[in-house]
Amino acid sequence: MKLDEAQRLTVAKWIADGAKLSEIQSRLAAEFGVKLTYMEARFLVDDLKLTPKDPEPPKVVEPPATASPVEAKPIPPAPGAGKVAVSVDQITKPGSIVSGKVAFSDGQTADWYLDQTGRLGVVPKQPGYKPSAADVADFQLALQQEVAKLGF
Repeated sequence: MKLDEAQRLTVAKWIADGAKLSEIQSRLAAEFGVKLTYMEARFLVDDLKLTPKDPEPPKVVEPPATASPVEAKPIPPAPGAGKVAVSVDQITKPGSIVSGKVAFSDGQTADWYLDQTGRLGVVPKQPGYKPSAADVADFQLALQQEVAKLGF
């Protein structure tokens, strides 16, 4: 593809302004009537010894300063749930949308998680352990309040 000097300068300006290859392809057709495939536009830019700019990476939003990025932060039990303590992991376990730990009134502990389908899983540290019905009710209430704070 042959472009005159003015057209070459125009294409160079587009690239300097941050135009992507697909934009250059569209503008060549719209402004100069030159219809090229994407690959032909790529070769043209290469022949002109021009390099499109890489897009800027997205800006990273820092987490709030009060959150610890590594450790699970214990969360005090909700009113009426004084026997059970629930904590939320700062780094969620793989395959979960939220996870954490629970300590029941008898001192037994377990890991808990909510998966992508919204199912709750509880994995006790002691195999075969089953918390009392009152502890389960307190756990569910405290967990519901904690995940609501997180926006779930």
